[in-house]
Amino acid sequence: MVFVTFSSLYSFSDVDTSGINIPYLDKMVHFVFYFGASVLGILAIQEKTTSIPMKKGLFIAVGFSILFGIIIEAIQYKFTVARHGDIYDVVANSLGAIVAAWVFKRFFSKYLSLK
Repeated sequence: MVFVTFSSLYSFSDVDTSGINIPYLDKMVHFVFYFGASVLGILAIQEKTTSIPMKKGLFIAVGFSILFGIIIEAIQYKFTVARHGDIYDVVANSLGAIVAAWVFKRFFSKYLSLK
């Protein structure tokens, strides 16, 4: 989350990205960051707590990721000059978190026991 926070709030205005022209690249980056953060959160909850059911752990990790993404976008909108909060970034963040929970539940909860 430190990496996501730094990447979301730091001004990369001195980085030359003129050669990169991929449509919606920043939305894809948001999706990937929050997908990864949610997967790591799910794994951390499953590893550290045996008393929390899988469904509740998924809900906590995804809820935290979505709330964190909303807060970061609000901070960008209100307190930064070089960065701008965007509702579509919130959507990309949220979709990344939700898809992470879906992928984890669909593919890993049936076959892997973390404890």
